[in-house]
Amino acid sequence: MDFGLSAEQLLLEESLGGLLDARAPTQRARALAAADDAFDPDLWQAVVGLGVTGILVPVEHGGSGLGLLDAAVAAWTVGARATPLPFLGTTVMAPVALRTAGTPEQQGRYLPRIVRGELRIGIAATEAISKRDGAGIRRDGGVLTGSALFVIDAESADVFLIAVEDGSLALLPRDARGLEVRRLVTVDRTRRVGELVLGSVPVAEWLGAAPDTAAQATRRMIDAGRLMLAADALGAADRALALAVEWAKTRRQFGRTIGSFQAVKHLCAEMAAAIEPARSLLWWAAHAFDHLPDEAALAATHAKAHLTEVASQVVRTATEVHGGTGFTAECDVQLFFKRAALDRHLLGSPALLREHAARLQGL
Repeated sequence: MDFGLSAEQLLLEESLGGLLDARAPTQRARALAAADDAFDPDLWQAVVGLGVTGILVPVEHGGSGLGLLDAAVAAWTVGARATPLPFLGTTVMAPVALRTAGTPEQQGRYLPRIVRGELRIGIAATEAISKRDGAGIRRDGGVLTGSALFVIDAESADVFLIAVEDGSLALLPRDARGLEVRRLVTVDRTRRVGELVLGSVPVAEWLGAAPDTAAQATRRMIDAGRLMLAADALGAADRALALAVEWAKTRRQFGRTIGSFQAVKHLCAEMAAAIEPARSLLWWAAHAFDHLPDEAALAATHAKAHLTEVASQVVRTATEVHGGTGFTAECDVQLFFKRAALDRHLLGSPALLREHAARLQGL
């Protein structure tokens, strides 16, 4: 079987990568990571102009009507540059949920605004996977109370899509009465997550007309989110390997480049050997999301668990290749080390995901 990226997908990677290299080089990513607000509206509009925000939006709503594999290519490209973008929630998870459970009126109202970059949606779904004591959003009639942690794209969101304990999905504007948005500080400053605290917040809008469709939408958007995190981790691993190889070719010790030492060659070869089969797993799992519905959830679970473990291994080894400088803030590899660390834990750690995979297989 000849399975790889199409010419159009490779063109997407080239076009988006070229834009990000020009508009958001590493120095810009560092500056945004150090700022109070990591959202860059000019960069976001440039990405919108390239059509990235419409990848998963149907053509009738102004999007490209492409598949999750195309979105994974975009996530891989963003991850390889550690670009601060509200990509995961707004561009992927929200459109998947709206396409799965949204009414025609909701799709017509939200999806075109996502495509035009006028609307950014934060996703509060962590408690649908696992939750800390006391966390979780509870529903009493049309009122929500509780808290949600690790809300994706919380910092720049205009609207929040919230997974409620009873399986429903609520849509809340950022300025809803009784809703407080708090910042959560993580190791990765290029992406910001937050905490929502709801003190008896009345909900004017629920996603979908039936609870079963909302529950299906929650599962689908979480699977899509896991695949995007796996793709982001692949990008971080690719870039960390490239940085390590470049360092090994230029850094000199004992009168020769360190890349000439067999031990360093082995480290770089082991990183490449770990990445390539993981890449194939990701592309297949993203393809399965749209074309193999019976295998999609299991594929997404395994892909996220494996890719984030591989990325953790690769960024750690790349840091070792850099030696003492690899641990410093001045070394670019630390950006991707931190990126992979957040990818590993958002929407489920590898251990939790393998437990979920076992349940999916009836084990």
